[in-house]
Amino acid sequence: MKPKTFYLALCLLGAVLPYWQFVPWVAQNGLNMPLFFHQLFANRISAFFGMDVFVSAATLLVFMRTESSRLRIAGRWQPVVALVFVGVSLALPLFLFMRERSLEQAKPGLTGQPAR
Repeated sequence: MKPKTFYLALCLLGAVLPYWQFVPWVAQNGLNMPLFFHQLFANRISAFFGMDVFVSAATLLVFMRTESSRLRIAGRWQPVVALVFVGVSLALPLFLFMRERSLEQAKPGLTGQPAR
């Protein structure tokens, strides 16, 4: 399987799986952000995952900015929107898909695939 195909599959999972949990919570609680953060940091394990995601998101923003500038990736705002509205689980594979596509268009030999 090509990396681009794998990244697209991860985009699907990265959008569906988080919302599979979030949509029922919103249906029950509405967009009650104080409750959301209270529950996110309700114990040390959930706080561990919350902090991990926040640091990962910040790191991803820096990586996306530098890499998209370096490779001149078109539509580089799309993973940022994905990060804000879904999270790292969608933004990272989407950006990696876009990065692979950009590398293929620029120089086919850079992706490990033979030039055609």
